[in-house]
Amino acid sequence: MALGNRYKSAPGAGTLAALILVLVFGSPWYADWASDNADPNTAGGWFLNLLAWPRWSFDTTDSLRDIIVADLKAILLVVLTAVFLYLLPGSQLARARGTISQFFSGWAAYIFAGGFAALLTTLFLANPSLINAFRAAGNGASYGLFVGWIIGLATLGGYRGTR
Repeated sequence: MALGNRYKSAPGAGTLAALILVLVFGSPWYADWASDNADPNTAGGWFLNLLAWPRWSFDTTDSLRDIIVADLKAILLVVLTAVFLYLLPGSQLARARGTISQFFSGWAAYIFAGGFAALLTTLFLANPSLINAFRAAGNGASYGLFVGWIIGLATLGGYRGTR
Protein backbone atom coordinates (compact mmCIF):
# COMPACT_ATOMS: atom_id res chain seq x y z
CA MET A 1 0.00 0.00 0.00
CA ALA A 2 1.44 3.35 -1.01
CA LEU A 3 1.76 6.06 1.58
CA GLY A 4 -0.47 8.94 0.64
CA ASN A 5 -1.13 12.38 2.04
CA ARG A 6 -2.86 10.85 5.03
CA TYR A 7 0.50 9.94 6.54
CA LYS A 8 2.49 12.98 5.43
CA SER A 9 3.29 15.69 7.95
CA ALA A 10 3.09 19.18 6.42
CA PRO A 11 6.07 20.56 8.38
CA GLY A 12 8.05 17.38 7.75
CA ALA A 13 7.38 17.41 4.02
CA GLY A 14 8.24 21.10 3.75
CA THR A 15 11.45 20.64 5.71
CA LEU A 16 12.44 17.67 3.55
CA ALA A 17 11.78 19.71 0.40
CA ALA A 18 13.90 22.57 1.79
CA LEU A 19 16.71 20.15 2.62
CA ILE A 20 16.65 18.72 -0.90
CA LEU A 21 16.64 22.20 -2.44
CA VAL A 22 19.62 23.26 -0.34
CA LEU A 23 21.58 20.04 -0.87
CA VAL A 24 21.06 19.89 -4.63
CA PHE A 25 20.91 23.50 -5.77
CA GLY A 26 23.19 24.92 -3.09
CA SER A 27 25.95 22.45 -3.90
CA PRO A 28 29.22 23.79 -5.30
CA TRP A 29 28.76 21.70 -8.45
CA TYR A 30 25.36 23.17 -9.30
CA ALA A 31 26.41 26.70 -8.31
CA ASP A 32 29.47 26.53 -10.57
CA TRP A 33 27.40 25.09 -13.41
CA ALA A 34 24.73 27.79 -13.04
CA SER A 35 27.24 30.64 -12.94
CA ASP A 36 29.06 29.29 -16.01
CA ASN A 37 26.09 28.23 -18.16
CA ALA A 38 23.04 30.28 -17.16
CA ASP A 39 22.78 33.84 -18.48
CA PRO A 40 21.67 36.06 -15.56
CA ASN A 41 20.22 38.56 -18.04
CA THR A 42 17.41 36.17 -19.01
CA ALA A 43 14.56 35.11 -16.74
CA GLY A 44 15.49 31.42 -16.84
CA GLY A 45 19.15 32.08 -16.22
CA TRP A 46 18.36 34.45 -13.38
CA PHE A 47 16.16 31.79 -11.76
CA LEU A 48 18.81 29.08 -12.18
CA ASN A 49 21.36 31.35 -10.51
CA LEU A 50 18.87 32.23 -7.77
CA LEU A 51 18.42 28.55 -6.93
CA ALA A 52 22.08 28.47 -5.91
CA TRP A 53 21.65 31.20 -3.26
CA PRO A 54 21.98 29.01 -0.14
CA ARG A 55 25.39 27.95 -1.40
CA TRP A 56 27.45 25.68 0.82
CA SER A 57 31.02 24.76 0.08
CA PHE A 58 34.19 23.03 1.15
CA ASP A 59 36.52 25.22 -0.90
CA THR A 60 40.01 25.34 0.55
CA THR A 61 40.84 28.72 -1.00
CA ASP A 62 38.25 30.54 1.14
CA SER A 63 38.86 31.52 4.72
CA LEU A 64 37.45 29.26 7.40
CA ARG A 65 35.08 32.01 8.55
CA ASP A 66 33.60 32.40 5.03
CA ILE A 67 33.11 28.65 4.71
CA ILE A 68 31.39 28.42 8.09
CA VAL A 69 29.13 31.40 7.36
CA ALA A 70 28.11 30.01 3.96
CA ASP A 71 27.40 26.59 5.44
CA LEU A 72 25.60 28.15 8.40
CA LYS A 73 23.30 30.02 6.02
CA ALA A 74 22.34 26.76 4.31
CA ILE A 75 21.83 24.97 7.63
CA LEU A 76 19.82 27.83 9.13
CA LEU A 77 17.61 27.95 6.04
CA VAL A 78 16.52 24.35 6.58
CA VAL A 79 16.19 24.67 10.36
CA LEU A 80 14.26 27.95 10.21
CA THR A 81 11.99 26.51 7.53
CA ALA A 82 11.03 23.75 9.96
CA VAL A 83 10.53 26.27 12.77
CA PHE A 84 8.34 28.57 10.71
CA LEU A 85 6.33 25.67 9.29
CA TYR A 86 5.46 24.70 12.86
CA LEU A 87 4.77 28.29 13.93
CA LEU A 88 2.68 29.58 11.03
CA PRO A 89 -0.98 28.88 11.80
CA GLY A 90 -2.44 28.94 8.28
CA SER A 91 -2.48 25.18 7.89
CA GLN A 92 -3.51 24.54 11.46
CA LEU A 93 -6.59 26.71 11.14
CA ALA A 94 -7.70 25.25 7.83
CA ARG A 95 -10.80 23.11 8.06
CA ALA A 96 -9.57 20.52 5.59
CA ARG A 97 -6.20 19.30 4.50
CA GLY A 98 -5.03 20.43 1.11
CA THR A 99 -6.48 23.91 1.29
CA ILE A 100 -4.72 26.88 -0.20
CA SER A 101 -3.77 28.12 3.27
CA GLN A 102 -1.31 25.24 3.58
CA PHE A 103 0.32 26.27 0.31
CA PHE A 104 0.70 29.90 1.38
CA SER A 105 1.85 28.91 4.87
CA GLY A 106 4.66 26.79 3.41
CA TRP A 107 5.60 29.52 0.97
CA ALA A 108 5.66 32.17 3.70
CA ALA A 109 7.73 29.94 5.96
CA TYR A 110 10.42 29.74 3.28
CA ILE A 111 10.37 33.50 2.70
CA PHE A 112 10.84 34.15 6.42
CA ALA A 113 13.48 31.42 6.73
CA GLY A 114 15.50 32.83 3.84
CA GLY A 115 15.39 36.35 5.22
CA PHE A 116 16.27 35.39 8.78
CA ALA A 117 18.98 32.91 7.77
CA ALA A 118 20.73 35.61 5.73
CA LEU A 119 20.27 38.20 8.46
CA LEU A 120 21.68 35.97 11.19
CA THR A 121 24.67 34.78 9.18
CA THR A 122 25.64 38.35 8.34
CA LEU A 123 26.46 38.82 12.02
CA PHE A 124 29.32 36.30 11.68
CA LEU A 125 31.07 38.00 8.76
CA ALA A 126 34.43 39.70 9.25
CA ASN A 127 33.00 43.25 9.12
CA PRO A 128 29.28 43.04 9.82
CA SER A 129 27.23 46.18 9.29
CA LEU A 130 23.57 46.97 9.55
CA ILE A 131 23.21 47.86 5.86
CA ASN A 132 24.87 44.58 4.83
CA ALA A 133 22.52 42.70 7.14
CA PHE A 134 19.52 44.41 5.54
CA ARG A 135 20.80 43.67 2.04
CA ALA A 136 21.44 40.03 2.90
CA ALA A 137 17.97 39.69 4.44
CA GLY A 138 16.48 41.18 1.29
CA ASN A 139 18.37 38.69 -0.86
CA GLY A 140 17.23 35.82 1.35
CA ALA A 141 13.61 36.94 1.29
CA SER A 142 13.81 37.35 -2.48
CA TYR A 143 15.11 33.80 -2.75
CA GLY A 144 12.25 32.59 -0.55
CA LEU A 145 9.69 34.50 -2.60
CA PHE A 146 10.71 32.98 -5.91
CA VAL A 147 11.58 29.46 -4.70
CA GLY A 148 9.21 29.07 -1.74
CA TRP A 149 6.29 27.92 -3.87
CA ILE A 150 8.07 24.56 -4.04
CA ILE A 151 7.87 24.31 -0.25
CA GLY A 152 4.23 25.38 -0.44
CA LEU A 153 3.48 22.54 -2.86
CA ALA A 154 5.32 20.06 -0.64
CA THR A 155 3.25 21.00 2.41
CA LEU A 156 -0.04 20.91 0.53
CA GLY A 157 -2.31 18.21 1.91
CA GLY A 158 -0.10 17.24 4.82
CA TYR A 159 -1.27 16.28 8.29
CA ARG A 160 -0.69 19.05 10.88
CA GLY A 161 -0.96 17.29 14.22
CA THR A 162 -3.90 16.45 16.50
CA ARG A 163 -7.30 16.42 14.90
